[in-house]
Amino acid sequence: MGDKMNEYEIMNSMKGVQYGWLDKFNHKNHIVNELFADNYILQSPKEIIKNKIGVCWDQVELERYYFNQTNLKIKTYFICHYNNDRCLTHTFLIYEKGGSYYWFEHSWEKYRGIYKHQTIKELLCDVRDKFIETELNNCYQKEQLMLYEYTKPKYGISVIDFFKHCEKGEKIDINNVDVNL
Repeated sequence: MGDKMNEYEIMNSMKGVQYGWLDKFNHKNHIVNELFADNYILQSPKEIIKNKIGVCWDQVELERYYFNQTNLKIKTYFICHYNNDRCLTHTFLIYEKGGSYYWFEHSWEKYRGIYKHQTIKELLCDVRDKFIETELNNCYQKEQLMLYEYTKPKYGISVIDFFKHCEKGEKIDINNVDVNL
């Protein structure tokens, strides 16, 4: 990879990465199931490149690694819906270029691509609305929907430690977004 990759080269370089996860026994899993919570370990970018598999949490770290080779400013976000029996999440990366804001999405196959928005608020609301519709089937409690801006986590951490890391980030009022890049 050159010093200054662009977003399209980054998307192209992620082409071979499948959605799924590597457990602590080094087994590939293509479905997030009941084993995920106790057996998932966050991979480093080099591990993802080698293993060619990762959930959104992993893939955003690979994206972060690639985007750090550009001059673009990025932010990463963790959206989740806390529920007693289930906690659905998604992580994603955004960047600013030429006065516009872009949602870079690789892991969420239905929405894989690069989406341009005029404001960060518009972008975050777009992701929020797609998450509510697609992942929550429009069945959610407003007060249980959370969004955090988070920094680079430590690699090799568990599900619980990843949640704790993201929850230490800046909490964004998902229903009244007001942020700058």
